[in-house]
Amino acid sequence: MKHIVTVQEAVTAFAPFMEPTDAELDAIEAEAPLIDAELELLDVQIALLDRPVSALGERRLRRAASKVLAARREVANRVAAGEAA
Repeated sequence: MKHIVTVQEAVTAFAPFMEPTDAELDAIEAEAPLIDAELELLDVQIALLDRPVSALGERRLRRAASKVLAARREVANRVAAGEAA
C-alpha cells in the first residue's frame, strides 16, 4: 500500500526567492491605475449582462472604456519616458 503524504519541505523551499522583487512591485504599483480602470470596466460590463441596455448603461460603459484608454496612455507615456513599468 502506498502512503500519500505531503512534502512540506519542497513546498516551502522555494518561497524566499519566489517573492516579487522591488522592481516588480514598483511596476505593479505604476500600473495600478490601469488595473483599477480595467476592473471598473469589467464591473460595468458584468452589470449590463443581465439587464436591457439603457442610456445610463451606455454612458457608464463609455466612461469606463475611456478611463481604461486614458490609463493605458499614461502607462505608455511613462514607459516611453523611461520612468516605470
